[in-house]
Amino acid sequence: SAAACKPRSAATPAVAKTSAIPDSADQVVFGLRTVLTDQSVSKGVLLSDTAFTYDNGNRLVLRRVNVTFYTPQGLKDGVMTSRAGVYVAALSRLEVTGDVVVTRDDGKRLTSPQLVYDQQRNQIYTDSAFVLNEPDRLLTGIGFESDPNMTSFRCLRACKGVAPVQIPRS
Repeated sequence: SAAACKPRSAATPAVAKTSAIPDSADQVVFGLRTVLTDQSVSKGVLLSDTAFTYDNGNRLVLRRVNVTFYTPQGLKDGVMTSRAGVYVAALSRLEVTGDVVVTRDDGKRLTSPQLVYDQQRNQIYTDSAFVLNEPDRLLTGIGFESDPNMTSFRCLRACKGVAPVQIPRS
């Protein structure tokens, strides 16, 4: 009978839940270079392969981040790299994620999956796991707070350290 043959409805096409293209960005910048300053003194230079600007340029979503830090005298002090980051200009705050590596010119090397550089507080910190290699010791843990020079370093949890010990000879 003809009533038994119903036409098949067309299959509903698959729709992506989120756009792969950040179409709400105010601007897309390729090869971003910006100077990080504090009261008109250069603290560093931020480079990014790609930057998406939001909120009239106040928030930058970054891909392939490289920051070179400088002393108040203008000498290179260290470098930080990561796969991604978000910089909020109004807060002078940079949060980086993905294979974060900070290499200081004094020989210190910090690795972590996530790190925040807060210029206003002059602090770096994370609540993620980290490894800090120094010329004379190795520190590991989960979470830390420190000044950018890593001289006032405070581990928060699961803190472990390995350092050579001089045993006096009698």
